[in-house]
Amino acid sequence: GGRRAYVPPAERKKFYQSVSISQGEGGFEINLDHRKLKTPQAKLFTVPSEALAIAVATEWDSQKDTIKFYTMHLTTLCNTALDNPTQRNKTQLIRAAVKFLETDTVCYRVEEPPALAELQKNEWDPVVAWAEKRYNVTIGSSTSILGPNIPASTKDTFVSHLASYNMWALQGIEFVITQLKSLILSMSLIDRHITVEKAVLLSRLEEEYQIRRWGNVEWAHDYDLCELRARTAAGTLFVHLCSESSTVKHKLLQD
Repeated sequence: GGRRAYVPPAERKKFYQSVSISQGEGGFEINLDHRKLKTPQAKLFTVPSEALAIAVATEWDSQKDTIKFYTMHLTTLCNTALDNPTQRNKTQLIRAAVKFLETDTVCYRVEEPPALAELQKNEWDPVVAWAEKRYNVTIGSSTSILGPNIPASTKDTFVSHLASYNMWALQGIEFVITQLKSLILSMSLIDRHITVEKAVLLSRLEEEYQIRRWGNVEWAHDYDLCELRARTAAGTLFVHLCSESSTVKHKLLQD
């Protein structure tokens, strides 16, 4: 799909010994030995905050004999923000994020089995209620296959709220939304109302219910859960590091 971030190559033999950051004209750069890191489109890899540069450098520094690109979510998000492979502007990014409201995970409810319907009500209703109060909107839920009828004013409010974020943060927000399949859970997480673990659990509520009932495939469930937590945590951290102007002073990478 055209809306995905880069899918990086799986692995590559490690070709550097040391990682450092430096400040350039356009922001903070990552140095692998004496080479400056570049994006897939060969642009200079430059990030807006020192804290984000340190976080990215830590990803590169933690690689062992091979570079496992699929573990480097912050690097991938920076590449997407710098290269903008789908060539979308701010308005298009916001529109894509708000469109998730129409199919938001926490708005689609079941009627059967009653135990799952009750679980959804108990777990999802408080998050929806929080979002309605926080943003002064009406969201609701529905058991219809067509989903809830989200008022235009609610969408407009979220458009206005998301417009307060910069382009980099919006790339991160959309990444989190695609992990959780929910704008409401994503904004609850980014606004620090719920934790990463809680957001992931709520996004997988039906799956967790079925697992508790029927059991799971030994390792597959745990792997999927850890992967989803890692991606969601990275996306959330990326949004926060791109939204805050504070820098981390005299921070050194440790061995």
